[in-house]
Amino acid sequence: MHLMAQFTWAPSPQIIKSLNKHTVLDLIRFTPGGISRAELAQRMELSRAAMTAIVNDLLESDVVHETESRGGQSGRPPIILEINAVRGRAVGIDMGASHLSIVLTDFGAQVIDEIEVPFKVSDGPELCISQANNLMEDLLKKNQLTIKNINALGIGVPGPIASDAGMVFAPPIMPGWDGYPIQASLEEKWDLPVSLNNDAELGALGEWAYGVGRGENYLAYIKVGTGVGSGLLLNGQIYRGATGSAGEIGHLTIEENGPLCDCGNSGCLEALAGGKAIARQGQEAIRTGKRTLLSSLGPVESITARDVASAARRGDLVSQQIIANAGRYLGIAIAGLVNLFNPQTVIVGGGVAQIGDLLLQPIRDTVSQRSLRASARTVKINTAVLRRHSSGMGAIVQALSIALHQVAERKEVR
Repeated sequence: MHLMAQFTWAPSPQIIKSLNKHTVLDLIRFTPGGISRAELAQRMELSRAAMTAIVNDLLESDVVHETESRGGQSGRPPIILEINAVRGRAVGIDMGASHLSIVLTDFGAQVIDEIEVPFKVSDGPELCISQANNLMEDLLKKNQLTIKNINALGIGVPGPIASDAGMVFAPPIMPGWDGYPIQASLEEKWDLPVSLNNDAELGALGEWAYGVGRGENYLAYIKVGTGVGSGLLLNGQIYRGATGSAGEIGHLTIEENGPLCDCGNSGCLEALAGGKAIARQGQEAIRTGKRTLLSSLGPVESITARDVASAARRGDLVSQQIIANAGRYLGIAIAGLVNLFNPQTVIVGGGVAQIGDLLLQPIRDTVSQRSLRASARTVKINTAVLRRHSSGMGAIVQALSIALHQVAERKEVR
């Protein structure tokens, strides 16, 4: 049986009853529409009596409650268990290279409110954390809340995470952040538990829990924003590698003598197909005199990947070619990933991915051409159903993993 607790909850040494209780809590949490006691007992391979003891403990903590099934069956609806959504609240922060988004949810992961603003992670930790703090305070105030009403917080950043240290390690697009104690400083500032993860890892987790990858044990999430990253879910667990830097697909070499990347190498996927690269190619098209709608959008230096995507949707051939080329480069890298890891699903998310099939179809075609038949015939390649919110909702998954399990243990976060 797949145990979600393996990567969303880090258990301390406990008796087996306590371990089972936390596994049951995750099964309730991640089963859409709730789950009955009988089904829990069957999936956990426990007796009805043992399951009753566990469920009663969870009911006493008020972290779950009983309700009638809303499945529309004839006769008396069965009683199911689900998370008590009003028991508390969580916050998820997605700190991207060029955007900052914050989502506020209840314990059932239902979004109460959210906000997104332009942002520069390159401004450094002090200024960026101050911006995140101010934005979160505004969001909470709007909903008549304060930080004291929040049980836990998850945050994603666009760099390799040293999980044990709670910081990023040599991040290519986060100057000034290397070695900064992100998690510790936020926990001290906000006086609540904080989970720190890579944004692409959180994208994988968000889509696994609430999106197009729901329930998949082998999943890859490709985040195409200013840069390119990936989160890997292997055998039901987020794979981080030895130092937390696994998934840096954006720094695979695609063209040996290609353009210079922010990491210092040449020809990386990110330098060919990331949002920054797409914007640069749009600017170059204008400078070389190509006929394109982009030339009517203002100063050349102001052209963004979003401008290129918008022009492509409006039929601009130059912009469509830029997007198609980016899709083919992404397809080359993803084909390698498919051959190496054999995922069931590859999900393409991030801001650039919102252009849809103009980017996705070249990816699919290239993966089909370049992947081994055994892997290519089974892998599904989809756009993130949570769109720009995949990483933010992944941060919510991690925040709730802290909050729900602490409440279940009667160790109140608040």
